[in-house]
Formats: sequence, structure tokens, C-alpha cells
Amino acid sequence: MPQMRLDKFFSSQNIATRKEIKSLLKLGLISVNDNTKLKPEQKIDTDKDTIKLNGEVINYKKYIYLMLNKPKGVVSATNDNKHKTVLDLVPDNLYRPNLFPAGRLDKDTTGFVLLTDDGDFAHKILAPKSHIEKTYHALLDGKITQEQIQMFEKGIVLEDGYECLPAKIRVIKDGENQLVEIIICEGKYHQIKRMAIAIGRKVLELKRVKMGNLELYDDLQEGECIEILHKDLCKII
Repeated sequence: MPQMRLDKFFSSQNIATRKEIKSLLKLGLISVNDNTKLKPEQKIDTDKDTIKLNGEVINYKKYIYLMLNKPKGVVSATNDNKHKTVLDLVPDNLYRPNLFPAGRLDKDTTGFVLLTDDGDFAHKILAPKSHIEKTYHALLDGKITQEQIQMFEKGIVLEDGYECLPAKIRVIKDGENQLVEIIICEGKYHQIKRMAIAIGRKVLELKRVKMGNLELYDDLQEGECIEILHKDLCKII
């Protein structure tokens, strides 16, 4: 059974520290199955017991999954001495101690970063054999030809000899500098920028807009993050 200490339950949900929980218990603000005569070490069943704080039911979430719209200048790391990290953008009500970015974007790349404390899920979507598609919008320093499109579809060979898996590319906005959509199912270091260089182009702007079939929410502004609903989370795998 999914049993744990009462104080650990509240601290794991980032609701209160163990010290704060002692005070809440003394005030009778925490109840388990309507019982308020409780101790911090009391064991609870997260599936069966009804836990309330100040009369409000607290539902246990083993893991949390967040969609962040990363702005430029922010690094995809848990900590950094020089730059703001993706975790610095998480509001207090969504923060968990073990959050980390499942996959990385370059400092100057924007868009969808998945934050979670679920290591197994992160491994599943990042494993090369999973072939989870990642969709990007890239502004190029010019136009691409049909021959260059075919190079993407065949699998571009990078300058270090690495042969990329077949990728998809299409023009979504024409102009002197074309905006293209690129879909890859791997995530090598600076891969899209290096793929562009391999065909004689340079990426001026890059944004990740989709992971699997889950698109970056339209109303999520840069620097904001939101919890991903289960029905949407399933679209990634």
C-alpha cells in the first residue's frame, strides 16, 4: 500500500515544511479522515485516506509534469552560477525539490521545455530508441532548395561524421529569410544548428513548439510554466 508519514506527505507536495506541519497539527488544521488528533509521524494511505488542510482536500501527486515556455538567456539546468535556470522560472506553487528539465534547449533557443521529477518518464521520452519527435520553428539566413530538403529527409551527415536520422523540413513562411518547420527524433548537441550548417544555411532563431503530439500552449507566455494535464501528457509518448 502507498503509505507514508503525514509530515512527508505534506513536504513532498511542497505544501509545508516539516516544522510548519507541527504548527498546523497543533492548531488542528490538518485532518485525516476527519480526525485532527494527529502526530507528524502518523502513517497515512495516499490512495484511501482523505487528507485535508484547513478543510480543503489535498490530493496526492507522486510526480509533477510542467510545460515551460523558455525565453532566451535561460539555461536548461538545475543550477548555474552565472545564468538564470529553467527552475528559477517555476512558481512556488508548482515547485518540487527534485524537478529537472527532461531534455535541454540551448541558452538562446526558446520554447517547450518539459520539467518533471519523474525520472522514469524522462528516460522513456529521451531514450534514442523511443524516437519521440521534437518539432521546431527555425528562422534561416536565406532559402532552402528542394535538394536541401531531400538531404534532411535522407539524413544529414554532420561535420564530425555523425549521420543524423531522417528528418522532416518544410517552409511555413516564405521570404528572404525563410521560417521552416523541422521535425527530428533525436537530440544531439546543437543538432538543428549543425544540420543547417551542413546544408550551407545558418539558424538565426530557433523555437521548440512540440514534443511528440503535445504542442506548446498558445496562451503560455515566455517565462511562464503550467502543469500538464494527464490527457495532454499522454500525447508526448
